[in-house]
Amino acid sequence: MILRLLNRACVLSGSVRLKSTLSTFFDEMGKSGIILKSATTGIFENLALEDWIHDHVDLQNRSMLLSWRNSPAVVIGRHQNPWQECNLPLMRRLGIPLARRRSGGGTVFHDFGNINMTFFISKKKYDRHRNLKVITSALKALRPDLEVAATDRFDILLNGHYKISGTAAKLGRTSAYHHCTLLCSVDRSVLSSVLKSNTSEVIKSNATPSVPSPVRNLLDVDPTLDSDTIMNAVASQYSNEFGFDGPVITVDPSHEALMPGIHKMAQDLQMWEWIYGRTPKFSVCSSLVVDDVTVKLDMDIKNGAVEQCAMEIPEDWLPSEMVNEFTSALNGSKYCPNEAAVLVAAFTRTVSVTADVAEKIHRLCAGVVSVM
Repeated sequence: MILRLLNRACVLSGSVRLKSTLSTFFDEMGKSGIILKSATTGIFENLALEDWIHDHVDLQNRSMLLSWRNSPAVVIGRHQNPWQECNLPLMRRLGIPLARRRSGGGTVFHDFGNINMTFFISKKKYDRHRNLKVITSALKALRPDLEVAATDRFDILLNGHYKISGTAAKLGRTSAYHHCTLLCSVDRSVLSSVLKSNTSEVIKSNATPSVPSPVRNLLDVDPTLDSDTIMNAVASQYSNEFGFDGPVITVDPSHEALMPGIHKMAQDLQMWEWIYGRTPKFSVCSSLVVDDVTVKLDMDIKNGAVEQCAMEIPEDWLPSEMVNEFTSALNGSKYCPNEAAVLVAAFTRTVSVTADVAEKIHRLCAGVVSVM
């Protein structure tokens, strides 16, 4: 049974007065376990929903499972470098957003063929092995001969080789959540393309790297293992494992009245300063070819901005004075194509240069942008 949770409000004299928030609704239920399903497929709204539950719901004597799916998106871990993990130019062309979650772990690709599951519980009772057992037991209940098992890295492997689930977690002061993916029918061609960085070879960084693994969809093994079937099986297994009975509650993160502050949480997750600016400091060292001329580029990037930029360019192609002015203009700017293009346009307008030099600077900028 699915119970759709709507905005619980009383309408008085044309105004809406809040009766209870989602957290007090759960308290009123008096259940030791609750299963939720998100009504949205927006990555930022779903990540905000996770964090809102973690921050506002009493989990000391309650366990919760949230299942959710997203439209195509790439999600990096809290301590990762997006330029090192994914193909940002391709994602921009395909219109696939990038998100940084508040948990650790590696980079993943989401689409409607991927199930996300978040296990909430008190920090004292936090147990990733138990959570993954819920998933593997549910899959085996659907297909007893399916060879799936959790690893010491808290992945789930199919046939001992193919990764079908990865794990990340956030541990707070008293509460925790563990979330994982499950590949049902993901577009593997898009997955492999967007998770292959076009600039990783020119980046030096101490950011947490992802560990590439061969993957496979469950639907490739058994066409009956679709997302809805698996989510229902996991919900049933979760109820059995944690000893409670109740409906699956569909919750909509767009209801600010039910979840005060969730809109700002979603907005914060979309800020450039969070997605890119939280990248650990890194350096870029590359050789660019512009007009058959080799340009050596060195940049230090801190908080997603160019801290220092240096270029070695033959004097007869572009005078060193002009090169120094150009690199100085880049210092302090966001390490992103749009800002670089705006800076170059402003630079060529304010500095007295010939048309030929202006064209060279634009082509040089295109080379710099190629590593962004």
